[in-house]
Amino acid sequence: MLRVAVIGSGPSGVYTAQSLIEQQTVPDIEVYVLDRLPCPFGLVRYGVAPDHEKIKSLQNNLRTVLEHPGVRFLGNVEVGAPGLGVEELREIFDAVVFCVGAATDRRLGIPGEELPGSHPATDFVAWYSAHPDTAAVRFTLAARSAVVIGVGNVAVDVARMLSRGAAELAATDMPQGPLGALADSHVEDVWMVGRRGPSQAKFTTKELRELGSLPDTDVRVRPEELGLDPAYREPGGLPAVARRNVEVLRGWAERAAAREAVPASPDAGARGRRRRIHLRFFLRPVEVLGDAGGVRGVRFERTVPDGRGGVTGTGEFEEIEGQLVLRSVGYRGTPQPGLPFDERTGTVPHQAGRVLRDGVPLPGVYVAGWIKRGPTGVIGTNRPCAKETAQSLLADAAGLVGRGTAEDPVAALARAGRRPVAWPGWLAIEAAEAEWGRGLGRGTVKLPDWAGLLDAARAADITG
Repeated sequence: MLRVAVIGSGPSGVYTAQSLIEQQTVPDIEVYVLDRLPCPFGLVRYGVAPDHEKIKSLQNNLRTVLEHPGVRFLGNVEVGAPGLGVEELREIFDAVVFCVGAATDRRLGIPGEELPGSHPATDFVAWYSAHPDTAAVRFTLAARSAVVIGVGNVAVDVARMLSRGAAELAATDMPQGPLGALADSHVEDVWMVGRRGPSQAKFTTKELRELGSLPDTDVRVRPEELGLDPAYREPGGLPAVARRNVEVLRGWAERAAAREAVPASPDAGARGRRRRIHLRFFLRPVEVLGDAGGVRGVRFERTVPDGRGGVTGTGEFEEIEGQLVLRSVGYRGTPQPGLPFDERTGTVPHQAGRVLRDGVPLPGVYVAGWIKRGPTGVIGTNRPCAKETAQSLLADAAGLVGRGTAEDPVAALARAGRRPVAWPGWLAIEAAEAEWGRGLGRGTVKLPDWAGLLDAARAADITG
């Protein structure tokens, strides 16, 4: 029998498990999917916005894999902590595949980045997604103006959440704390700012269009900033997604110009709709402004295209007011104890998924997902990435079988000081979240803290 540990239960980990159990070349294989959290599904549970129910429904597909007889989910297992590093895993399992993602935000590297009120956007996402690591984090949303630095899908999600009303989110699984904070939110202006032009923005068109459908919210784009982008003026040669993005932005800019040309009605509200989302381009952050009492804005330098796909500064500066700053400029992988790591790329060196140490494959150790290729692509990109790694592992199978001990992995993990939450424990967490939601007059509501999750899991056989 070939026993494989897959570290991480997000899409890359589950797709790796699926590729292993659906293959035909190794007839006897067991896959153990280990996760630090007691809940499966990774960023599908803790990264997808609560109002994106269609994407969140991908959990149903991942669930099918984790319920396969050849797969066992074991949550609440922290790999890399004392007693359970790479070498210990290699003693328990014949092969180990790390699918741990990219766990940290890239930094801006500018003065004021650590001031109170300046946060990584992923902290905000984790807060409204009820990630248990952020149970002590509080966003009061007392700010009148919020600045989101970045123009990718995470930035769009954050801008959309800041602009949504609590009533629209009550039907989602958002926990009560964030829902109450949104109900009391003072945010009126959300500024989403990118250092390059609209044709180089990383958001998808579907996400972008959603901003225009938010109730009681205006989306504002400055035609003169769009016009700085040569590709905006001649979009014919752009990739399809960028071309569609440009078309959406062009439409908003034209509507804004039309509104400016028509005198306001005497009985029109002085400020129009309740909230405004401002999309700004060609502005590079150079300093977060404020003091120990909190942020008050961000200073940006105007940029222009440099003709080589990048931008260059002009020496002209602009300050945008904001009492909340959320930084969304990408992710970065973190070193895994016992594994080689490329600091430049934030990935583990590999060859078709086989981990390389000093250019030589490390027997029985593999990677898939963002820790393998960097934080690129969408959820579906993980499928071919996982398949490649699984094929490498299966090609090595003859030399891997029997490398691990014959001891039951759950018993071995318990001996290493871990108390796994198995699938029945996860089902008990789901039941507790559904019951909690019913008590609140809502649907399923996520439990937001470690204690609540583990207490719920203990209602079942957590080592089942």
